[in-house]
Amino acid sequence: MNWFKQQLANVVGTEEPEYGPSAVQPVTKQEVPYSILSKDDLRWKAMDHTNVETETFYFYADDGTTALAQVIYSNVGGLHTTAQFNSKIFDYEGPGKHLWCSDPLKDYGFDEPKTSFYADNVALEMNEAGDTYTIKSARNDNCIVNLTVKKAAPGFQVGKDGTTYFGTDHKHPWGSMRHAFWLRCTVTGTMQTPTKTYNLEGKGTYIYALQGMKPHHLANRWNFANIHTKDYSAILMEYTTPASYGKTTVGVGGIAKDGELIFAGECTAEHLTSMRETPHDWPEPRTILWKWDGQKDGKAVHGEIRGELPAKSDRVDVLAHLPGFVKSFIGHATGLKPHIFQYLSNDQLELKIKVGDEPEISEPGKVFSEATFIS
Repeated sequence: MNWFKQQLANVVGTEEPEYGPSAVQPVTKQEVPYSILSKDDLRWKAMDHTNVETETFYFYADDGTTALAQVIYSNVGGLHTTAQFNSKIFDYEGPGKHLWCSDPLKDYGFDEPKTSFYADNVALEMNEAGDTYTIKSARNDNCIVNLTVKKAAPGFQVGKDGTTYFGTDHKHPWGSMRHAFWLRCTVTGTMQTPTKTYNLEGKGTYIYALQGMKPHHLANRWNFANIHTKDYSAILMEYTTPASYGKTTVGVGGIAKDGELIFAGECTAEHLTSMRETPHDWPEPRTILWKWDGQKDGKAVHGEIRGELPAKSDRVDVLAHLPGFVKSFIGHATGLKPHIFQYLSNDQLELKIKVGDEPEISEPGKVFSEATFIS
């Protein structure tokens, strides 16, 4: 057991030396600005060393309901693999009263091409055409999931492979962070609880992520924003490394409309104002500025959302969702408990888009965003 504890501490508890920013190769610096996803790009990797691999789906129903579903496949130090199915229905019993279900999975695995995931009472399947996922879960009677997500705009990843690499030897990196997106999707189907069946017909977003190293060594700050207006969708995913990698910030995202990817590349998130609930708390963002800047077909593209966030929808204690034996080690590595602040906004914020000399477009929309503080 002492050997096991030592291995686990090596995985989740130790601080790294300060390698500096030269030990990070941001995906935004790759020669290829972005690439369109193929079916092969969305195969599960199921790596045999420390990593966390996720497929996450966000649902924005026409009736105003917001929900998510997620499969997490993780490996701790090459010693132990786990799989989890998470679902959340926001404001289930009124504002701020959410339904969160998080269940470990048994007998999990993949189909032969590794584009679909299966476990007892759970199936996450990609179709033959590679443009649709079906998500089915009867793992938890409190939230039975039966949903279909169909890509409505080209899927993409920033750079040639969507991956930022970590390590002092650039030819042999020891860690990585990859994101791939279906930004604008159509959603049909339901989430069924003991008291209500939610029809989630509407819009959605799918994100594939692979943290190919110890998660709290990779990043200690995250900003995430997902926006759906009547005609457009946008996404922003930004993280900042700990001091060991020079507090380097990497931001990736895109803007799309039905059938077209308008922009994919670098984006930034600023907390213009923030507040603390107590003097020793995290600085919760209040006013934000999210920006997308780059080129498309030789034209400059600028996207922006600026404004005040609504009151937070939820504050998630990250450690509360981890197994106890893992939690005890992470506690030694951080001071304040890691938290995620989540926000839901209905038409209070506007997405502004400017492409070349074309008139600026401005549309209000539904926004789901997160600000995460790890250490």
